[in-house]
Amino acid sequence: MSEQPIVLWLRRDLRLSDLPPLLTAQGRQVLACFVLDPTLEASSGDRRLSFLYDSLRDVEDQLDGSLLVVRGEAEKVIPKIAKSVDAEAVHISADYSPYGTRRDDKVKKALGDVPLRAEGSPYAVAPGRVLKDDGERYRVFTPYFRKWREHGWRDPADTGVDSATWLKPGDVSGIRAIKIPKSKGELDIPAGERAAYARFAEFMADDISGYDDDRNRPDHASTSRMSAYLKFGNIHPRALLADLEDGEGKGRAAYIRELAFRDFYADVLHQRPDSSWWNLNKKFDAIEHDSGKDADADFDAWREGKTGFPIVDAGMRQLSGSGFMHNRLRMIVGSFLVKDLHLPWQRGAAWFLDQLTDGDMASNQHGWQWVAGCGTDAAPYFRVFNPTTQGKKFDPSGDYVRRWVPELREIKGAAVHEPGDARPDDYPEPIVDHKTERQVALDRYNSLS
Repeated sequence: MSEQPIVLWLRRDLRLSDLPPLLTAQGRQVLACFVLDPTLEASSGDRRLSFLYDSLRDVEDQLDGSLLVVRGEAEKVIPKIAKSVDAEAVHISADYSPYGTRRDDKVKKALGDVPLRAEGSPYAVAPGRVLKDDGERYRVFTPYFRKWREHGWRDPADTGVDSATWLKPGDVSGIRAIKIPKSKGELDIPAGERAAYARFAEFMADDISGYDDDRNRPDHASTSRMSAYLKFGNIHPRALLADLEDGEGKGRAAYIRELAFRDFYADVLHQRPDSSWWNLNKKFDAIEHDSGKDADADFDAWREGKTGFPIVDAGMRQLSGSGFMHNRLRMIVGSFLVKDLHLPWQRGAAWFLDQLTDGDMASNQHGWQWVAGCGTDAAPYFRVFNPTTQGKKFDPSGDYVRRWVPELREIKGAAVHEPGDARPDDYPEPIVDHKTERQVALDRYNSLS
């Protein structure tokens, strides 16, 4: 075994247990490092950065301070770090995002003779592994899901704090370390590996049995809230799957399907990197959108939760107030932006990425394209969510709306979704007529055929 140390470059895998890049480090000297990339910092909202910083603090605490944090461009910084400790190799978890693959290609080239070794990924099944019988990639979820289940995934990796002898940042010469920045915004859930495992254990004990039905109810606190932990790799999806498959029930099956969707969207984005901001279905490039001052005013009303549609406003205020939005609401407010206000999905996707703690390029962008009808397994263009009907169906007591739209708290029960004459003076009238705008959307979509 080589006596040269290994550099463990952490990215979207901010944990120490179940970490494949650590498997080959057993008994070795390892320098754990994280590079704060100015490009990614600039494109991340305050809450996402706060979750990142807190996750780094959790790793640093578990390593008793042995985490080197630097700021800069990875292709310049990582080779310097490797050289400073005479590293045998730099170990990473593979990144399949468009930006991540470009960055890693640059780092690999800049490292020269020092190998960049990718082991594992942020997914149960990495992009490109689930293929049709003819070797082609999937563009439809249901057949992908069947093959995904057949393919299966590895058991959690047996790693942890004791996997290596950790080098201290102070022992690294010629590298300018920085302190982990202070959090920029208040989080509604704690970050880090230990918090992730605690939260999932709580979910499995209290909510998994009813998940199949309750996951669509924003008035119930019955979702797992694991999305941010998965985004930053505080926990790996196979760790969740190991618990989920140790039992039966509709709730477990529904949750496994959601994890498969996460892998599927990552696979599609890997196939088509352009789909991060462009329509997967190019036919929709010709769709007519509204523009100008009125369209901008409508976007501002949507963004601020002042559309006059209670369920839409509640969702948007939950987003800005907490950095999270229930998935059912993501579909409702997305449909409203694209099909009632006739604005491009990209505007909504950009706002979500700015606000969401769990903002993930693959899941966010392709979730929006599903709603807009231009992506994979897209909702048919003629499916236009009626916000009032959706509110009554999924928030039947009105509790969710009253929580996030205080102007309507005096309206009891489901009547909150149609305030009518009870609408208070400080709550806006609807900014559009849903029936009229639904027909406009249908006409525009039909013109594409």
